[in-house]
Amino acid sequence: MLAINLLLTFSTLTSLILALLIIASNNKQRTNQSLFVFLGGVFLWLLTNLLTNISPEPSIALFFAKSTMIGAVIMPVAFLIFTAVFTKRSFSPKKKILLFLPIVPLLLTIHSSLNIKSIDSYGQNTQTGAIYLYLTPLLLLYFTLGIINLIRHYRRTSSFKEQAQIRYMFIGIVLTLIPSILANAILPALGNTDAILYGPNAVIFLATFMSVAIIRHGFLDIRLIVARTVAYILSLGGIIIVYGTLLLLTSATIFQGSDINFTRQFFYAFMAIVAGIVAQPLKKYFDKLTNKLFYQDAYDPQYFLDQLNKELVSNVDVESLLSKCATIIDTNLKSSYCLFGLKETAYSPQRIIGSDSHVAGFDQNDINFARSVTPSMNKIVIIADDLREDDPLKAMLRKYDIAVLARLAREVSLETEGLGYAIFGSKKSGNPYTKQDKNMIEIIANELVIAIQNALRFEEIEKFNITLQDKVDAATAELQRTNEKLQQMDETKDEFISMASHQLRTPLTSVKGYLSMVLEGDVGKVNKKQDRMLEQAFLSSQRMVYLIADLLNVSRLKTGKFVIDSKETNLADVVETEIEQLKPTAKARDLTLEYKKPKKFPILTLDETKIRQVIMNFVDNAIYYTPAGGKIEVFLED
Repeated sequence: MLAINLLLTFSTLTSLILALLIIASNNKQRTNQSLFVFLGGVFLWLLTNLLTNISPEPSIALFFAKSTMIGAVIMPVAFLIFTAVFTKRSFSPKKKILLFLPIVPLLLTIHSSLNIKSIDSYGQNTQTGAIYLYLTPLLLLYFTLGIINLIRHYRRTSSFKEQAQIRYMFIGIVLTLIPSILANAILPALGNTDAILYGPNAVIFLATFMSVAIIRHGFLDIRLIVARTVAYILSLGGIIIVYGTLLLLTSATIFQGSDINFTRQFFYAFMAIVAGIVAQPLKKYFDKLTNKLFYQDAYDPQYFLDQLNKELVSNVDVESLLSKCATIIDTNLKSSYCLFGLKETAYSPQRIIGSDSHVAGFDQNDINFARSVTPSMNKIVIIADDLREDDPLKAMLRKYDIAVLARLAREVSLETEGLGYAIFGSKKSGNPYTKQDKNMIEIIANELVIAIQNALRFEEIEKFNITLQDKVDAATAELQRTNEKLQQMDETKDEFISMASHQLRTPLTSVKGYLSMVLEGDVGKVNKKQDRMLEQAFLSSQRMVYLIADLLNVSRLKTGKFVIDSKETNLADVVETEIEQLKPTAKARDLTLEYKKPKKFPILTLDETKIRQVIMNFVDNAIYYTPAGGKIEVFLED
């Protein structure tokens, strides 16, 4: 009987731990909530069976034996509800009534003689009531409906994860059925009636594998739980054994036969303090020990991120940054390799950065295939083991021993491919990537995106500066060549102007001279009309002479041959002379031109020829732009 009770105790505690783990992992998930109710039913059923077995009084044993009906009712109903939630199947109000209505008679007869008629102390000689004839087929019905739900969903779903979860559940169902049939049917038929007492423990297989199906594939890392649990058990056990033995020996030696006095109380308190001080170092020691045994891939996430962030903020060279980050990731995640594939940019081609031999081993067609399908998967981190067996991407990842493919993108979008990919090989230990690893890779990917963007911008600026400098040098050389040509053309122009001016000046001087002779009557008397026309021709030739002089001056300025011939000059007389020459032109345009000559004006040192050109240009412009009938007044003031 002791072995049966110890086994029931273990099964009861296991069901309680599983229930707490499930609800602690995600208490808002309906799948977890329904599984928690099922595990709660398992716990109640096993606990009441255990209490029935250890109750010395028949009345108490009878009470707990009847109470086993509560767990027996909760388990099948909760199992059916769990399968419905897991397979995303909803019940109509009528179906809900039909679902819960059959269990009402069971709940109403819990503490009646229809349940269990009598039982001896320690759960011996149980006599069941008529309700058990109704209970057994009803339980089989609920469990059968739940199993049918799982089978249908397994055939319909395309999720590899859900198929794997259902396989775990079926393993639990099979492992529960085999010992149940053996303990409750086969062995009693062969004469071993004590085997029935072991039957309740069989349900723990179903509870365990249902929990593992949820825990292993999405919510918790089972190996971490086992490692920490063993560490706590070893720590607690070590303290109990060492200090318990020490206390017993000390008490037996020092306080033998004495009552509990102040000295003994002080000693116990002192030993409790020592145990508390030693407990934490002892726990750390067992944590390290269990990590080596159960969790070889353990790492400190904060230390990992600190290392990575230190590199990310201190390096702006893309190649160096990603190579060092790959080393840090390999060291902590213990992956067989880590590479970074960056897509092409305006200044650089597609590239794979890393020191592993895989760098040169990827086929371009496979790279293009991965780039085409991953944006539509609506996730940042893609784990190869989570993909369906017939998924082409999974086959491609296995080809290159890629365990995890992480997109370097700020957001999940069908239109956004991102900067590239982080590629992780399988772990050196052979263990799969855990949920903690996946979360860490997501954090790493997000931080790398910012760092890579900055590094690429820096690289782009550097390459742009190099390109810009080359273009500036080429443009400068071209500009120098063009400038030399322009200088040559300018020199040619100056030579042409100088030559043309000299050549034009000679015939104009001749024309002006002959016109002057005709106007003075040297060749005969001219009438008024002829005189007016000849006067206009003379003035025009004079302006042409001034224009040619201007061209010569401009040419001389550019060639450095412009000379100022200064001498004392009466500017008032010079202005008067030039005004007298321009009066016929003003008169011809119906303008009045007046010069108010000052009575006294200082003698100035000037180039008389060039200042005459200046005066001529000023007044000639005034004549040209003044409308007919206007008046032009010229002043000279000191």
